[in-house]
Amino acid sequence: MEPYGLFADLEFPSIDELVKWPSISEAFFFNKVALIFLVATAATALFFVAANKKKLVPTGVQNLAESAVNFVNEGIVQQTIGQGGEKYLPFIISIFFFVFIGNIFEIIPVFAMPANARMAGPIPLALITWAFFICVGFRHHGPRYILNEIKPGGVPLPLLFLMMPIEFISVFLIRPFSLSVRLFANMLAGHILLVSFAVLTIALWGSGILLRVSFVLPFSLLVLFTAFEILVAALQAYVFAILASVYIGGALHPSH
Repeated sequence: MEPYGLFADLEFPSIDELVKWPSISEAFFFNKVALIFLVATAATALFFVAANKKKLVPTGVQNLAESAVNFVNEGIVQQTIGQGGEKYLPFIISIFFFVFIGNIFEIIPVFAMPANARMAGPIPLALITWAFFICVGFRHHGPRYILNEIKPGGVPLPLLFLMMPIEFISVFLIRPFSLSVRLFANMLAGHILLVSFAVLTIALWGSGILLRVSFVLPFSLLVLFTAFEILVAALQAYVFAILASVYIGGALHPSH
């Protein structure tokens, strides 16, 4: 539908413009999303390096880091992996912070882009998690790990021929796909939502007097959704970490 009336002069970017970023350098491919991932990697590492101080009473960054470690350990690792889960705490907490920092750039001015709204981020994370829990399974159970995962207990023999391929596809093929798509889709949706209200607010403010008055509503929603996206950034990091922990726990303590 063509714009008309008071909205005839408003121009909105296409979806393609919201998710594609040109390379910063012509010599090699390096754009804003790649920069965010580098910052997320460095910030995750430096956070715990700076916090690794042997103080009896933790303060500042050390106190924040210890609180974060306790939260991930007690709220995720111990609840999903259980006994033996402390070995995998460094991996889970690294995943949690890396995903969260990459997500939170969505609300940072100039960047205004969650790195995980591009599949180039969630896919490697999902594949690393997939390889990690498979290695855990083989390390503790050997080749029998695959049988433990795909052979449901208490299922009649004739049904096993149907159930085992389904279990194999679910555990070894669907998991990395669902991990990556869940993170990507949620962050992309939030990014599009924020950009839409930001563009609408700017466009209305730059228009005539009547439209300038009406910018209050989209601006208010922009502020509200920005606060909401902070929660979403943390929630998606939590969901990714807890699913990774569940998969590791399943490999460590097979239920079949």
